Amino acid sequence: MILLGVLVIIFGACLFCALRAALGPTAPDRVVAIDALVSLMIGALVLLGVYYRAPIYLDVALVYAFLAFLGTLAIAKYLEGRGIET
Repeated sequence: MILLGVLVIIFGACLFCALRAALGPTAPDRVVAIDALVSLMIGALVLLGVYYRAPIYLDVALVYAFLAFLGTLAIAKYLEGRGIET
């Protein structure tokens, strides 16, 4: 029962992050909001894996975290002005 309560809180925080990503005044604000949203979704996947006792959720969370990290690095380099190719 506690796990479901935590999941509801995480999804509520996801709504706030999505709102900030949509309304953020600058591009770095949007990137930070999306990065926080991804972190919350990874936590939700881990909790769902524990709740359903299905290790596939943990594998998906791991791959999602790796891809999100690479995406954040690429966006940071782009916003810095160096481009992705260098």
